Amino acid sequence: MRREGLVAVGASWGGLDVLRVILGALPGDFGAAVVVAQHRSPDSHRNAFRDLLAAVTRLKVCEADDKDELRPSQVYVAAPDYHLLVEDGRISLSTDDRVQYARPSVDVLLESAAEAYRERCVGVILTGANADGAAGLARVAELGGSAIVQDPRTAARPEMPRAALAAVPGARIAAPEEIGPLLVELTA
Repeated sequence: MRREGLVAVGASWGGLDVLRVILGALPGDFGAAVVVAQHRSPDSHRNAFRDLLAAVTRLKVCEADDKDELRPSQVYVAAPDYHLLVEDGRISLSTDDRVQYARPSVDVLLESAAEAYRERCVGVILTGANADGAAGLARVAELGGSAIVQDPRTAARPEMPRAALAAVPGARIAAPEEIGPLLVELTA
């Protein structure tokens, strides 16, 4: 069983800006892998999102490929139109049906991360315009992981954070600039 932790992040509308703040605050020797499901168009250029994140962080950023091994200090971004799942310390990609109208789905990512990492999983829900991620974050909390939700007052679209807070009332609420330091604390 892997000792390192995992941070699983879900975002939608407005997520790029918040992710840049969070990833920019993480040290180059961050002790956990980070996996990101960001809703985006299936027609998105495959590496554009990765490049925008890589420009602001000391962590290695890659677009997730099937069977990638999860490593600390690396960020794995879901490719457009693929669900990203975590299984036994590795990435698994899927083209199964959309969940909450999305592929990649935040719920799919968080539920699989919770099952694989249990108390070593930190689930993070950021800005977005639907309820994707609420059920997944509830599963993270149910299996002993930590739950963080962006303060809805700071979100470009507050629907995702509000749905997550309704599903996990005990989640930590944080502004974007507070999430990076909180992740460092929780994964130390």
